[in-house]
Amino acid sequence: MNDEHLQLAVTAARAGAEELLSRWSDRKVSEKGPKDLVTDADLASQQAIRKILLDGFDGYAFVGEEEGENDPPKAVRDGDPDAPPCWVVDPLDGTVNYVHRLQSFAVSIGLYHAGKMRLGVILDPVHDELFTAIDGQGAQLNGQAIKTSDCAEISDSLIACSFPAGVKGDSPEVRRFVRILEDCRSLRRLGSCALNMCYVACGRLDAYWATNVCVWDSAAGTVIAREAGAQLTHFDGGAFDDWIPRFCVSSTSPLHQAMTQRLAETS
Repeated sequence: MNDEHLQLAVTAARAGAEELLSRWSDRKVSEKGPKDLVTDADLASQQAIRKILLDGFDGYAFVGEEEGENDPPKAVRDGDPDAPPCWVVDPLDGTVNYVHRLQSFAVSIGLYHAGKMRLGVILDPVHDELFTAIDGQGAQLNGQAIKTSDCAEISDSLIACSFPAGVKGDSPEVRRFVRILEDCRSLRRLGSCALNMCYVACGRLDAYWATNVCVWDSAAGTVIAREAGAQLTHFDGGAFDDWIPRFCVSSTSPLHQAMTQRLAETS
């Protein structure tokens, strides 16, 4: 992955963000499932992004949250070195926030190739914050290098988590929430997986875990967090799978060990 890929992804993210902002006060909302919302803005954003990305690099694969493009080609999923690179797009991460006019949502674009997410672009259009990263080249916020916090103790940490739509009170997700809440300084649910990962990357959050998000939610964020120095594994400490993102991301190794130990205890 190179600067040409990055600049194309930034252009596409800004085009998607323009669609979101133009509809923010007059959007049409429907349900994909119980408590799972979609808007005309999601669809318009993905269409704009898809056209720019696929026009820019002919033959690349595309995965997006909307319009039934949820699954990558098998060769891409299996990490076949001969498979084409695959764009992974969330045109509106934080739809519920967007619908309620909360200022925490983003456009997220990742690029997967040869068994790994290689590039990430996440744009917060309300605050004009652009997070970017290329594998092996570090992470940036609006062109300035970023890194994680140095928090090593869970008692000092500010942590975020994600719940699935329609979560039940007796679910493992709630048990994990309570387990971490007992030991950390404070715990947040901000409503955007992509921004949560960016906030770990730039030190605003110390850790974040999610067990029910999809690949388009986390794709770009994994590259940005990793390139900022974060620890990223399965939430129980095992190997991370880009395509089945059940993960914990933390600012330091000691904090990550404390997090994954507690999360594994409540699986």
